Amino acid sequence: MLTELSHETEEYVETEKGVGTGSFSALIVHNDDVNTFDWVIECLIEILQHTQAQAEQLSLLIHFKGKATVKTDSFEALKPKKDALIDRGLSAVIEEIVS
Repeated sequence: MLTELSHETEEYVETEKGVGTGSFSALIVHNDDVNTFDWVIECLIEILQHTQAQAEQLSLLIHFKGKATVKTDSFEALKPKKDALIDRGLSAVIEEIVS
């Protein structure tokens, strides 16, 4: 009986590994000359539930690098977050993560 349980668990793990392959996307925010640091930080906290420190660090990356990945998840999970950021005047896109 114990051997049978191990076998079932092993099959389950293998199945789970295959499910998510290539299904993740990145939510990217681009820098602009319009939005303030405070506004970007507020949006990242309210929409993406980032901490103050995370939002501040991301806002600096966005400013100095021109863009930053602010969240990774499935496209379906990121779409409403991207739309909410755009509704607040930020420039955001979703890109597929190719592994």
